[in-house]
Amino acid sequence: NTEADRLVVRMSVVKAFKRGDLVEWSSEAGRVRGIIVRKLVSNVRVHGYVHHASKTEPQYLIKSIKTDHVAIHKGEALRRVRGKKQ
Repeated sequence: NTEADRLVVRMSVVKAFKRGDLVEWSSEAGRVRGIIVRKLVSNVRVHGYVHHASKTEPQYLIKSIKTDHVAIHKGEALRRVRGKKQ
């Protein structure tokens, strides 16, 4: 395998999540945990900002466990967390 082959393989591995998954992401306030509410596969406008999503590059609607705040993130920004949903 060449370096280019390894890069292609690495790039093709997309993090996929499903509704109900417990995930964690970084925010200005530190690490935040939440539950996947919905997988977005088309562009969505929220508070005047367009979140670009597609079937090949979905984004996820996530509800924070502590604050009930709703966030939208790409899969690459999320990390699945094992354990209780608190």
